[in-house]
Amino acid sequence: MNNRQRAVLIRHYGGADAAEVAEVEKPTPSEGQVLVRVLAAGVNGIDWKVREGLVRNAFPLPLPIILGAELAGIVAAVGSGTSRFHVGDRVMGAIGGLGAYAEFVAIDEASLSPTTDGLNDIHAAAIPVAAVAAWNSLHHAGALYSGQRILIHGAAGGLGTYAVQFACRAGAEVFATAGTADLDFVRGLGAEHVIDYQSQRFEDVARNINLVLDYVGGEVLDRSWQVLAEDGVITGTTSPDILVRKPANRRGLWFMNKPDPLLLEKLARDVASGTLQSRVGGIVGFADIPDAIERNRTAFRTGKVVADFSR
Repeated sequence: MNNRQRAVLIRHYGGADAAEVAEVEKPTPSEGQVLVRVLAAGVNGIDWKVREGLVRNAFPLPLPIILGAELAGIVAAVGSGTSRFHVGDRVMGAIGGLGAYAEFVAIDEASLSPTTDGLNDIHAAAIPVAAVAAWNSLHHAGALYSGQRILIHGAAGGLGTYAVQFACRAGAEVFATAGTADLDFVRGLGAEHVIDYQSQRFEDVARNINLVLDYVGGEVLDRSWQVLAEDGVITGTTSPDILVRKPANRRGLWFMNKPDPLLLEKLARDVASGTLQSRVGGIVGFADIPDAIERNRTAFRTGKVVADFSR
């Protein structure tokens, strides 16, 4: 029996060449775990942040480590003490850490959700991190309310696509930034004020904002403080130093997502039924995952990039 498998890992922190495809031992599920044969995995910003060592002080990791934060696949084996899933079940989920870029992953069954009928594995793998993170980041600063003025940066991206829809459902007045090619797409999600960041300054359009969702970071965060209402707040997902960078009279919150299988199951049903739009922005093969990680760092792409393990 072949106990080896392909995986995308890093042996040291570094740039684009630090992530590599290698052979590693195939895992065995422990008590409470299932072994998932991974069919697809989503590409996320956390991959290159870990690769470059940007989070090593906050989250020390043993190297080498397999990258990848979310997956969809089929249960191949079960450990003792499991009851939710059986061999052959289709599952999806954020694994609550790293390790999804491997042909087989041993994972706590409590971390997984059943893959909703009507979703193929590519689309299932695009949902776990982005949809749950969008929902939770949107509510991180407090409950939403009708008429709330919300500015969403990166509205055409993986998180932004969901966040715009969630905010509109809540009755918020949504301002959203996107590139020229994605303006109509973001309008179609329901945003009332769509700002072309390639030709407009969002500060000239968005004023008295109660909540800014910053999925971009960098100078976009620095420019966003001035658009806040007196009681406004920025929730950031890309800038761990947001508390250091905020002006003394402004409020900023750092958001880190946690897996939520029950919420994921609900949102996946919404995607499958068509009541929630989900957009796959690109599909790559297994061997192309290291390049896809680097492109996630350097080039904004509409929707989520997913690795198809059959390629």
